[in-house]
Amino acid sequence: MTTLLLIEDNASLRRNIAQILSLEGYRVLCAADGSTGLQQMREDKPDLILCDIMMPGMDGYEVLAQVRSEPVTASLPFIFLTAKGDMPDLRVGMSLGADDYLPKPVARLDLLDAVRTRLQRHAQQSVQHGPSFDDAAPLERLGISPREAEVLLWMAQGKCNSDIAIICDISIGTVKKHANHIFEKLGVEGRTSATLRALETLMERP
Repeated sequence: MTTLLLIEDNASLRRNIAQILSLEGYRVLCAADGSTGLQQMREDKPDLILCDIMMPGMDGYEVLAQVRSEPVTASLPFIFLTAKGDMPDLRVGMSLGADDYLPKPVARLDLLDAVRTRLQRHAQQSVQHGPSFDDAAPLERLGISPREAEVLLWMAQGKCNSDIAIICDISIGTVKKHANHIFEKLGVEGRTSATLRALETLMERP
């Protein structure tokens, strides 16, 4: 059974999210703070972590940094739960290695889709020839700039323009300009074709 670790200090929200995930057949471990969550992670080795950002004591950024620093959990899928007002700070979490974020209150379908998607991508990356989303540099081989490679990397992970704007700390208009330049340089018509080219490149071994 797939095990998920939920770290959230709001008891009501924690119960609601845990119930939604449990009804879908996941085994859900719950922690009310970062220190307890890390202890459970080391003891139970979950398949994915959902973590609030703003918590008393150890915040979500500190939890993520600790998860990424330990070899056994360094590649573990990690999804932030964030209040709407925290959106401008999401790029900090993404730069530390978060895989996704969900704004609170969390919609059921969005929650399940994010968890399912991240578990699937982690499984694919664990396969020998799966794509790696750890570094945008390989995408520069397609003849695009480092910034365009960064945009394409997030595009290949299913991020929309508004998400990419937050993560990269640029405007949505700038994201659109980068996207158009990417399409033009790759000789493709849109996101789907560009994403396929990106995935092919990320699966290539140097």
